[in-house]
Amino acid sequence: MSAPQNLEMVHATAVAIGQSGVLIIGKSGSGKSDLALRLIDRGATLISDDIVQVDGTAVPPTLHPAANIAGKIEIRGVGITFAPHVEDIPLRLVVNLDAMVERLPSGRQAHSTAGFDIPTINLVAFEASAPIKIEYALCSLVDAAIFPVATQSPA
Repeated sequence: MSAPQNLEMVHATAVAIGQSGVLIIGKSGSGKSDLALRLIDRGATLISDDIVQVDGTAVPPTLHPAANIAGKIEIRGVGITFAPHVEDIPLRLVVNLDAMVERLPSGRQAHSTAGFDIPTINLVAFEASAPIKIEYALCSLVDAAIFPVATQSPA
């Protein structure tokens, strides 16, 4: 039996803010884990660090850790440590650390993963205000009832 087409392993870090999942994508060294640590310090909970499974068979898609790294996060300069974690959290926002940050973005941006277009913001991870920007962006999505949009029929 083959795996469903809408399961995707992503090089990313994910946290839960309340019951909303935030997927942080970027190249190695872009600050994914560092940003997640600062969000965790503000009350978020780790979902997964380095590899995140996005399950597009659920609507909305959900975030899960890879089994072998569940509850682990890399802290650069310290090593791999353990942290409380959650899974099966609905994905609501993608934070892209690789794209250019516009001062006033025109229109909504989206990132496609696991058969869904997910609302997306572009940030610089190491700015002191980055965690707060994520919280504001997530609140605006929740307040406006904006959800990921299926780009294909879920399996």
